[in-house]
Amino acid sequence: MTVLATDRPWIAWTGMETDLIFNQGVELPGFAAFPMIDSAEGRARLARYYAELIAIGAETGAGILLDTPTWMANPDRAAVVGYAAEDLPRVTRAAVALAREAAGAAGAVATRVSVQIGPRGDGYRPGMAAAETSAAYHRPQIEAARAAGADLVSAYTLGAVGEALGIARAAAAAGLPALISYTVETDGRLADGTALGAAVEALAEGAAPAAIMVNCAHPDHIARAFDGGAWQGLLAGVVANASRRSHAELDASETLDAGDPDELAEQLAALAGPLPALAVFGGCCGTDLRHLRAAAGRLAARRG
Repeated sequence: MTVLATDRPWIAWTGMETDLIFNQGVELPGFAAFPMIDSAEGRARLARYYAELIAIGAETGAGILLDTPTWMANPDRAAVVGYAAEDLPRVTRAAVALAREAAGAAGAVATRVSVQIGPRGDGYRPGMAAAETSAAYHRPQIEAARAAGADLVSAYTLGAVGEALGIARAAAAAGLPALISYTVETDGRLADGTALGAAVEALAEGAAPAAIMVNCAHPDHIARAFDGGAWQGLLAGVVANASRRSHAELDASETLDAGDPDELAEQLAALAGPLPALAVFGGCCGTDLRHLRAAAGRLAARRG
């Protein structure tokens, strides 16, 4: 994974939306965070988040992935909140510029600017089955990321192998490193029923992205997929939920289950045993800066 140096853990956060909604009282129609780019207040909030993430890196020595808030910035999902497909390259450029400004002020903290990509539809559903269709659909966002000067793209919460393959291949064609992250249900399988091990192997053989990861599941659920197979050595990142609730329960919940930041940090650090290539750690649904700070600190202590 040459895009991310292996001499340090890297911290990623894909749980910003739940923090904004439940902890900060910010309304995100359709769960879309990318419209924040189009308001001064929204950009200021994002800049503060980036600054606090960089501060965690300064405290712990961890590298920081500065993800753009563009997980839902694809034509189908953006249309629900009033954005046309032709608006999205501009959104991507502005989002990268904001993250790049934060990276420029990071001092000695290692940072990478990543354009976050999500599935075409609901992340808790199987998603696109055909790799070719997926590549064509996601290519405009990936090409906009390249044109904007992003360091990489990170595709999170994918429930189908075909969609993951398509994104990885489109990123390779654009010359951008890609972090590709599946999500699993409580049984350790993707929403399309594929075992995580089989999904990882298919992606490694069919596209070989910069990193294969898993996110939006509690470590307990992820661990149910472990069978001792060689595929576990291919997993390079875990960006976990703090909550043990299922995806269906999370979807229906009107309250935030923030779990235990210290427990999540311990579990992430413990995964370095069964996942020897693990380099990216972080928080997804229900997490906030407390979880990330605890995880980065625990990982630093483990390395020390």
